[in-house]
Amino acid sequence: MNKYYLCRAPALKSLRLIGCEDIVEFEEEIKKFPLLEELEISLFTNIGGKHVFEEVGKACPELKHFRFNKYRFHNFGDIEYSENDDSELKYNKDDDALGIANMHGLRSLQLFGNDFTNEGLIAMLDNCPHLEFLDIRHCFNIQMDDALRAKCAAIKTLKLPYDSTDDYNLQFEGPIWSPSELGIDFDTDSDGCDYILDSDDYDD
Repeated sequence: MNKYYLCRAPALKSLRLIGCEDIVEFEEEIKKFPLLEELEISLFTNIGGKHVFEEVGKACPELKHFRFNKYRFHNFGDIEYSENDDSELKYNKDDDALGIANMHGLRSLQLFGNDFTNEGLIAMLDNCPHLEFLDIRHCFNIQMDDALRAKCAAIKTLKLPYDSTDDYNLQFEGPIWSPSELGIDFDTDSDGCDYILDSDDYDD
């Protein structure tokens, strides 16, 4: 991270990381910001995962506002794949959400274009009881049933997956529903669709 931030670390209250693809050991670096109240990690980032966000929750007990926004929604599903032919790995679409659920003091949460499911959202709602603002636009794996709406009833400002993006101020493109659209060759959930919507078409 930038040395300027590290010098001010003990007093820093707001940190925005936009398009940062080369940050390593973020779960260790974040410990330098114990008074952080606002954190944004958006667009083309290598930061993420349950363990990383668990560490954010532990290191930043004063954190009240968190934004974790993707460039576009990808419907990858749960994917099993090999890394270096040595171990079997599995991508869990709720991994980030389960980590964010450890940020218990959150008042506002924006998760644009993420692929978590109802299970991940429920975990965040159950463990972040102070939420007043929740933005899950373009999170198209969410199915808003009556039970989930009841859990969201206390949230003052709620933006759902298909709500307008007119006031969204970061770059984004329309959703991709199949890994094949990105030239990736592996199996996805059987309910995946093979088409892509451009953002302009979606807004219309």
